[in-house]
Amino acid sequence: MQFRSTQSDDSLVSFKDAVLRCLPLGGGLYVPASVTDMRQYFLYMDFNTSYPELVATVTPGLLQGELNPFSASRVAESAFDFEPELKQLDDRLSVLTLYNGPTGVFKDFGIAFLAAVMEELIKNKGFAMILSAAKGDTGASIAHAFYKRQGIISVILYPSGVIKGLDPASFIQNGGNIIPIQIKGTFDDCQRLVAEAIHDRPFADRYGITSANAINVGRLLPQAFYYLYAFIKVKQHLQEDLIFSVPCGNFGNLIAGLYAWKFGIPLSGFIAAMNANNAFGDFIRGKEYIPRPLITTNSPALDVSQPSNYKRLVAFYQEAPAVMRNMVYPEAVDDKATLAAMENAWKRHQLILDAHGAVAYAAAERYTKAREDYGHIVILATGHPAKQAGLISEILGRELEVPEKFRKLQHKTDPVALIDPQLDALQGAIASCV
Repeated sequence: MQFRSTQSDDSLVSFKDAVLRCLPLGGGLYVPASVTDMRQYFLYMDFNTSYPELVATVTPGLLQGELNPFSASRVAESAFDFEPELKQLDDRLSVLTLYNGPTGVFKDFGIAFLAAVMEELIKNKGFAMILSAAKGDTGASIAHAFYKRQGIISVILYPSGVIKGLDPASFIQNGGNIIPIQIKGTFDDCQRLVAEAIHDRPFADRYGITSANAINVGRLLPQAFYYLYAFIKVKQHLQEDLIFSVPCGNFGNLIAGLYAWKFGIPLSGFIAAMNANNAFGDFIRGKEYIPRPLITTNSPALDVSQPSNYKRLVAFYQEAPAVMRNMVYPEAVDDKATLAAMENAWKRHQLILDAHGAVAYAAAERYTKAREDYGHIVILATGHPAKQAGLISEILGRELEVPEKFRKLQHKTDPVALIDPQLDALQGAIASCV
């Protein structure tokens, strides 16, 4: 598989180059130049196939010439001591839980694969520095995945505020390989600094800088694997069309689902479940994309007004406009409907969902009410309910036990450095730490 920039078809790069360079020199984001039909690999898998087995089988076919079966098996085993779980609620509805990783968010899957595959790609041949912007639990997920990876240092940029969930024993001054740096600014400042550092090629080449953010196709592409996993788990009961209801904030999960469809999954559509921000509702319907002011909701991971995967979605639209018009169904769910969906999911199915999964559940309910013959819907539950224990307890009227690993994620951590939101300050901080 080769990759091209969303801004140009001229230059093709390998998976390794796309992962280690992260951003095209001419701007844009990397997307697959073509997608391999993977049906020969996954159509014959059965219900007993584990997630690491799926990843180890599919990856060599997808990345032919770059990862052989032995390397892919090492990557899968190293990345995943956890896997998704498909829960069938009734004949026409299932939920795929993606919060079974170390930090309880779907991002654990893409980040864990990226960390393991990068270690494999540079083994005995180089080094890399992972420069990433983080908020919420993303930093903890990155730190966990990259801790003690050979030849890799992970620099995590945080905006102003409290940093939580990091173990100081993993910091570079304590013998680890993690460097948390706080920026006197916003998350947007952190993302800007990541891009500026990567585009400063002399600096980036000196340290081997890339990123674990969604801009890196090496984190986005493996998100397609859990769509394959859901299919092999549900296919024995499938007698109708297959549809996924996907919580959408930065739209990485939707893009990954579209890639999975290109791999050959026999599905008929995606519900793009957005909260009140409704970032791409008009765009998916074929209208002009106009960014709107950000709205704060009970589903904060979906509180995005300018999604970072916009360029990838545009590229997909340009490549297959009919597919986007007829396969992607946008739904915007406000807080009132989200809370009602949390209650409905519990009463009807004894299913506890956080607000992000509830947005997808509510969107799926609307989809079914508008159609009599809608097939089987798989709802993506992207965040562990215990991370919103207070809200869920209030809605459902029952206490929710919080696992110890999530309590640890609430521990506050001091950064290694506090700097102004300027590239030279970041470069100086990195040079003083390494």
